[in-house]
Amino acid sequence: MTATTGFDRRLITPLVAGAVLNPVNTTILSVALVPIGVSFGEPPSATAWLITSLYVATAIGQPVAGRLIDTCGPRRLFLPATALVGIAGVLGTFAPNLAVLVVARVLLGLGTCAGYPAAMRLLRDEADRTGDDSPGGVLTILAISTQTVSVLGPPLGGLLVDFGGWRTTLAINVPLALAAFALGWRYFPRSRPRMRERRPLFDLSGLNTPLVITYVRAVLSYLVSYSFIFGFTQWLQAERGFSAGQAGLVVLPVFGVGVAVSALTGRSEALRGKLIVAAAGQLAVCALLLALGTSSPLWMLLAVTVLSGVPQGLTSLALQNAVYRQADPASVGASAGLLRTFGYLGAIVSAVVLGLVFGDTVDTRGLHELAIFLVVTSLAFLLVNVVDRSLKAIRTS
Repeated sequence: MTATTGFDRRLITPLVAGAVLNPVNTTILSVALVPIGVSFGEPPSATAWLITSLYVATAIGQPVAGRLIDTCGPRRLFLPATALVGIAGVLGTFAPNLAVLVVARVLLGLGTCAGYPAAMRLLRDEADRTGDDSPGGVLTILAISTQTVSVLGPPLGGLLVDFGGWRTTLAINVPLALAAFALGWRYFPRSRPRMRERRPLFDLSGLNTPLVITYVRAVLSYLVSYSFIFGFTQWLQAERGFSAGQAGLVVLPVFGVGVAVSALTGRSEALRGKLIVAAAGQLAVCALLLALGTSSPLWMLLAVTVLSGVPQGLTSLALQNAVYRQADPASVGASAGLLRTFGYLGAIVSAVVLGLVFGDTVDTRGLHELAIFLVVTSLAFLLVNVVDRSLKAIRTS
């Protein structure tokens, strides 16, 4: 690559292409769970494994991928991992039963592990190369891109399901993987392996108290976020009779508002303030779920999803910026992987909770039980942010 004095903007497109592979698989699936269950004759408690399997694989793989990326360089991990995403897409497209589909989701989880740690490692390497340790703008682009894909996920998933069946939600991984692979091959630098002391793949030596607290935040916030997205969309389809496409459009404001909030607040230094507001927003959304029922008007459903977009936009960017600043620069890839790991732990707990509250039937009673659990979780998230004052020292711009 040609030397540049500032951040190499040519890296942004492959960074984004790799980092969005995981969230696109999350949001598209949210509207495909019910059709998949109908196709295979499986209840919600069984299709929940499609969520859990990806997040278990990703939770295990993210810190390992991050550690290898810190040691070997982003390119060496990014390219084979992206190829695995394409293979998983083919397998899922032709899955004859739920078990094979779960295997495909596991492979998707492993394949998407490298994208986000690679992006954070390249940002840190560019900061070291240029001497500019304030990549707030690039971090904002990364967060907005991830959320933009999340915006497109539910309606795109709905369209794919309505016009091509649920299998197209797996097939779309093939062109996405090909594009990400080509961009990574073209633009990712051919870095040499770093000379580092021997450490285990699961290396926790770089952890510090503020970073651990940030990981706790990730568990709590992702638990609420994923429980809402997957629980609410299933309720819209099963209890309210919405099609997959209609359910995707109803939850569209969650991600649309999130993108707008991230864009407006991306360069703000007030990470603690953002997280407190985000926790309060999640608490309000979960409380509003208790007011929903089979006769709730459309405007009320949309009001819930619009309000949910505020914490969505504030939390993801704030957590990302916090990890970038709190992590040891030499292990930022592994630290970024652990952020995703703890986030996915929240998603795994979410899948278990959804299976418990809905069981074999998705109904309003289950939605209200879910809401009560999420109110308690949101209160815990709010408490952590109010009590912890370590974020006051962070500057993001």
